[in-house]
Amino acid sequence: MQIDKNGATCLVLENIALNGCTYSQHGDAAFSFKLIMSFDSAFILHIMKDVMRITGMLCQALQQKSQDILNAMHLVTPTKTLIQKLRDDGWKTLLEEVTSFCKHQDIEVPDMDACFSSVGRSRRKQKSVTVEHHYRVDISTVIIDQQLQELNNRFNEQAIELLKLSTALDPRNSYKLFNVEDICLLVDKFYPQDFSDQEKIHLRLQLQHYELDVPNHPKLKSMSSIADLCQGLVETGKSTIYPLVDRLIRLILTLPVSTATTERAFSAMKIVKTRLRNQMEDDFLANYLIVYMEKKIVERFTIDMIIDDFYSMKERRAQLK
Repeated sequence: MQIDKNGATCLVLENIALNGCTYSQHGDAAFSFKLIMSFDSAFILHIMKDVMRITGMLCQALQQKSQDILNAMHLVTPTKTLIQKLRDDGWKTLLEEVTSFCKHQDIEVPDMDACFSSVGRSRRKQKSVTVEHHYRVDISTVIIDQQLQELNNRFNEQAIELLKLSTALDPRNSYKLFNVEDICLLVDKFYPQDFSDQEKIHLRLQLQHYELDVPNHPKLKSMSSIADLCQGLVETGKSTIYPLVDRLIRLILTLPVSTATTERAFSAMKIVKTRLRNQMEDDFLANYLIVYMEKKIVERFTIDMIIDDFYSMKERRAQLK
């Protein structure tokens, strides 16, 4: 986030406000200019700059096409620590940076010791707090806490352990991360229903042979990803020799798909669940989201098919009565 571009943005908006082609452009530019030249805007700009600066490395690591999951997960804890440090000890530095920026941009800085008054609310219903308390607690702390909560929700201890254990099957660097104990622990903790007790015993035996066989195979020793490894096992016939290992690899390959599906669901929910649909029941919302997300599948349905389905539901209900 480049705060130094703020001056150029203000100049452009000021120019449009004075020389815009239409009254609408005049009004929109003048309103935007007024917002940007406010202390609130400058303060939020700086707090978001600090948060994005801390989370930037983790975001870049997670967005790489060939993800190094282990190194990406190692960035989670430092990121949480730095954000917590920003929350606990970053207020003084933040306020100094915002104040300096506002003086440079000719933005009025409010008196931090004055009593804060919110426009549009009755003074009797407002809590008596200072301006500093408002910006430090009501804005800065809330924004940082939201980021911490987001990281804790997405990268809890169980999720991190799952991803770290999954890297034990990563074939990069000549299978350097391969570890039989970690793989068996992965199955015991996260895939207990996909392997029977007898299969878990055979899996350990297969892994012991696999460790001495696959990394030395001419076509498999230079694999760069788990997806390539899965394909290579099929092409070389090793998937039939180590069927339990192959099954586990396929299960691990579903992790990115599961994550992407969850992300799509949350993104779609933000669009679908508007204020007018806020009272929508959970079952109906879930069905609505499926239709919204799987548009290519839904396009195959015709109106006649839907009508026939409703008629069949009516007949089944009549039979139950």
